[in-house]
Amino acid sequence: MQTPGSQTSLHRANRERVVRAVRMAGSLTQAEIARSTGLSAATVSNIVRELKDGGTIEVTPTSAGGRRARSISLRADAGIVVGLDFGHDRLRASVANLAHQILAEESQPLPSDVSVTEGVARAGDLVDRLVATTGVERQKLLGVGLAVPAPVDARTGILGPTSMLPGWSGTDPGTALAQRLGVPVHMDNDANLGALGELVWGGRGVRDLAYIKVGAGIGAGLVMEGRIYRGPGGTAGEIGHVTLDESGPVCRCGNRGCLETFAAEGPVLSLLAPNHGPGLTMERVVRLARDGDLGARRVLADAGRHIGSGVAGLCNLLNPGLVVLGGPIAAAGELILVPIRESVARYALPSAAQQLTVVSGALGERAEVLGALTLVLGELGDSDLLDEGRAPAFR
Repeated sequence: MQTPGSQTSLHRANRERVVRAVRMAGSLTQAEIARSTGLSAATVSNIVRELKDGGTIEVTPTSAGGRRARSISLRADAGIVVGLDFGHDRLRASVANLAHQILAEESQPLPSDVSVTEGVARAGDLVDRLVATTGVERQKLLGVGLAVPAPVDARTGILGPTSMLPGWSGTDPGTALAQRLGVPVHMDNDANLGALGELVWGGRGVRDLAYIKVGAGIGAGLVMEGRIYRGPGGTAGEIGHVTLDESGPVCRCGNRGCLETFAAEGPVLSLLAPNHGPGLTMERVVRLARDGDLGARRVLADAGRHIGSGVAGLCNLLNPGLVVLGGPIAAAGELILVPIRESVARYALPSAAQQLTVVSGALGERAEVLGALTLVLGELGDSDLLDEGRAPAFR
């Protein structure tokens, strides 16, 4: 037995800190490990040597700033994880190893009225099939991250009442999927995981950001000091239900004039449908705007100003340094970003607005599924990964 505070237990804890830093980043140099963990260069060097000899990590020669360096990553064959993203009308999956290498990805249409039972069944089948295409043994699947368009109660795993998937409120798809696959499933709101994806895979180099996802609904993922802020009920970041007009349209949440009723995909598309016919998509609206269509440009500008009003309130409350816009509308680039910035400048406190940068997401429609991968990577047990260099086996 290891005595708490003993040299043995301290060394074990330091090894776990190194493994966690590498696992969350994908790969790091020894100098980067030392900075992120606060350990001395000598301690990191000794631990890296031990982990390499034990078969837990791989060391690859590389260059950093013109100097020779060594890139440290977990062994690619230590195990795999899967990210899943349930959208309003599609299901996306991604498989990665512990070195952050994407092994397979797929997206498939999903009926907007799909039931929880059918959705879980489709997700389970997709995971099984996608893992099989990688050639990796099924027992090396360590866990699944699941993004859902709904607030998630962190204590119970139950989806909140404003889910974008009809009939899913009050259910626990994470537990159902874990039973179907036989591995741990970790679930979170899609905007939260979009924020995590942009933070880790988007190369943002920051510890505080707000990710605004605009789709069938509007939500914000909040990252503070490198961690997602969810609130006790999982509803932090529901920016789409900020009231802009008390006499406005009735929102699905029951209130009037919410941001979603002005800037989500449905209201935006309805303004252009009379001139462009049924079946209009946000992707086509963006193309029309980029090609100079005045109506599309006006509608996007109005949506941007509404979104900017919500972002301004967010800035006054939390003062983030970076806001990342996600969802199909983000592909409009400056056509949507400029009116957002103008509203922020008008309605936010000058000190908050002046420090804020507003950009489009770097990952596009993959932000949420990559965030789901990051979620499950963050939940793996470091101590298990250190046991004889093997990944944990789940029964």
